[in-house]
Amino acid sequence: MIQPAYRWRFPAGTIVAPELLEAGDRVGLSPRLVAILHARGLTTAPELVAFAAAPADGLHDPLLLPDASLFLERCVTARERGETILVFGDFDADGLTGLAIMTTALRRFGLNVEPYVPSRLEEGHGLSLRAVQAAVQGKAGVIVTVDCGSTSGTEIRAAADAGIDVLVTDHHRLPEVLPPARALVNAHRADSQYPDRRLAGSGVAFKLAQLLARDGQPGHTSQTAWTADDLSQLAMIGTVADVAPVLGENRAIARLGLERLRTSPRAGLAALLAGASIPLETVDLETVAYHIAPRLNAAGRVGEAMEAARLLLTDDLAEAERLAATLEHANATRRDMTADAMSEALAVVEAMPDEPATIIRGSWPVGIVGLMASKFAEDRGRPAVVGTTVGEVIRASCRSARGFDLAAALESCSDLLLRYGGHPGAAGFEVTPRNWEPLRQRLLTLAEVSLPALETDRRAELLIDLALPAADV
Repeated sequence: MIQPAYRWRFPAGTIVAPELLEAGDRVGLSPRLVAILHARGLTTAPELVAFAAAPADGLHDPLLLPDASLFLERCVTARERGETILVFGDFDADGLTGLAIMTTALRRFGLNVEPYVPSRLEEGHGLSLRAVQAAVQGKAGVIVTVDCGSTSGTEIRAAADAGIDVLVTDHHRLPEVLPPARALVNAHRADSQYPDRRLAGSGVAFKLAQLLARDGQPGHTSQTAWTADDLSQLAMIGTVADVAPVLGENRAIARLGLERLRTSPRAGLAALLAGASIPLETVDLETVAYHIAPRLNAAGRVGEAMEAARLLLTDDLAEAERLAATLEHANATRRDMTADAMSEALAVVEAMPDEPATIIRGSWPVGIVGLMASKFAEDRGRPAVVGTTVGEVIRASCRSARGFDLAAALESCSDLLLRYGGHPGAAGFEVTPRNWEPLRQRLLTLAEVSLPALETDRRAELLIDLALPAADV
């Protein structure tokens, strides 16, 4: 008998509220579609109406973000003083697109901006002391972080000691003690009144770009008015690449960004798609997830992520084509490296006892351990942690499965870790070799306690949205 590749999980029977069905009917959605959207998180009538409305109607006021007014105020002051701003963006696709958004917006705002992307190998995730030193040497008055910074208290204090204000823009889990930043723009703050906390790092950057364009121009006559609308294509890519839910404001950003990318793409994105032989009119979210995002990420995995940042920032077609070719080559190299590493790691896993999480370490390239963790989590249907030795520490990437909250798990292991950060679905950390095994055992215990008993069927789980009688098909 033919067996499916995945273990199917059928939807539990749920009762959809009459007001939700009525709202769906008003916007032309069938009861079955309403039930699917309800299962995917749209549980109120206003959310359902917004889902079917024009995408611009799904965007919220950026001033509702925590410390957004402080961010704007400090940018205005920097413009008045003629200060330089260093924009620090993470080296993954969400951070790179967010950096391109922020750099472009601040330049349009009238500021001198220097983009900075850290080395994955030498600096790792989060604001680095090397970047702070670069800001000092470049005489920057402000550092703006994108897609990171919420857990960078030490680095932010170092910047403050050097007379530099740090404006954190991020979407990751916050520590109990907040960093001493001049502004901390993160919708996950306990005091946040923002209507939607699901924004990716690039989404937060896009909202602040909107704020700069809308509220930062009165009385400033040295430049013409501008908008941030064209930057939605970058925010869309970052949102999809970070696997943020395409619901609420994220869906509005995705719809706006896709239209922009299809009709008036930035030079770098047009070159990237041309190099991959993908017609603009066929681009959809799957194109972004499986073709654009991997190429942007490849630069930081096997080379320097700054190459991808330059691609996203350039307006020069010849430079865009050259940089796109560089990323194409990096992506091919990344595929080969990942295949070799996975073959070796699989032999390690198969020799281990059956455990509630896949937690392994080796000497694999640091740029691909996240891909390895994703593959193990998907194939084995359980959380995965893959570590590799970097100098005197072990650096690891984590990917979730079956609802395991990685951010909470690492928070409970903070006494064993040197650095950590992330969100429930994906995270990373650094640990000493001495603490690796205690950490491994604690994470296994947390997985065993938090997750349902592992089924005998070890296939990865596939969630079924809707089961129909054969007569209805």
